[in-house]
Parts: sequence; structure tokens; C-alpha cells
Amino acid sequence: MDDAKKAVCRKLDSMGIKYTYEEHEAAFTIAQVDAIGAFAKGIGCKNLFLRDEKGRRHFLLIAEAHKDVDLKSVRAQIGSTRLSFGSEERLWNCLKLKSGSVSPFGVLNDTDLKTEIIFDKALKGKPMLGFHPNDNTATVWISFDDIKRVIEDNGNSILYVDL
Repeated sequence: MDDAKKAVCRKLDSMGIKYTYEEHEAAFTIAQVDAIGAFAKGIGCKNLFLRDEKGRRHFLLIAEAHKDVDLKSVRAQIGSTRLSFGSEERLWNCLKLKSGSVSPFGVLNDTDLKTEIIFDKALKGKPMLGFHPNDNTATVWISFDDIKRVIEDNGNSILYVDL
């Protein structure tokens, strides 16, 4: 287990959070995750790193892996200017992550609290959500309430949208 995955597990252990950890081959896209069956245990999630029009606000949108996301609707619901995908450089500057490994656990690297977390309301209360532990060669299964606790513990703001 590499350092990124160990850091996630240490954080969850230190908070007394129950989770399941599974190694698998690298998966960079939802299609690859589906092909290896990595999201078979619960609700697999996609994580979209976004920025506003001027690049002043950064967001991590978390939704069910196969759900369509209308960025215009998200923008209106969170009171933002036009949203677009953040660059690799912005992703690294905010969450110290690379494409293909984007995860809400990236907040553990966001010491300056640059990233606002946006959850699809449909995920609230779900008992088993799957996320990469900041590395796309594993999946951590955790409840919605517990991933929310991790984000709140770090201090990042949380927003909710209807997708």
C-alpha cells in the first residue's frame, strides 16, 4: 500500500470510521471501474473537479457513477458563474491529486481549504459509497455520513445539489 492510500486509512482509523478497503487494477474511468467490477459492493461514485469562470472557486462534485450531470443546473443551484473542468495543475494545487485518482479523500491534502465539496442530494444517508483512496488502484467503501464527517473534520465547505 502506497503513502496516499495509507494516509486515507490512517485518517479513517483515527476517526473510528468503519470502512472496507479493496485493492484492484488501476481504473482511470468509470468504464474501467465497471469492467473490473470494482463498484460491485455498493454505489460507486464519480468525482468531478470543477472551477468557476474566473478560477476563483474550486469544487469537487460527487455523484453516483452513472448519473448525468448538468453543469448549468449545478451552477444555478450553488450560485456560481459558469463551471468547467479544472486543469491538472489546478487539481494538483488544490487537492494534490492526479486525474483518474480524484476522490473526496483529496480534502486531506487541502490544507488551505481551496475546494468546496458538492454532493448530489441522492447520496445522503447511503450506507455504502465507493471512492478511490487518492489512488486509482483501490476502492474504499464508506457510508455517506462517514465521508461527510471526514470532509467536515478537514474544514471544507459542503454544498448539496439535485442532479
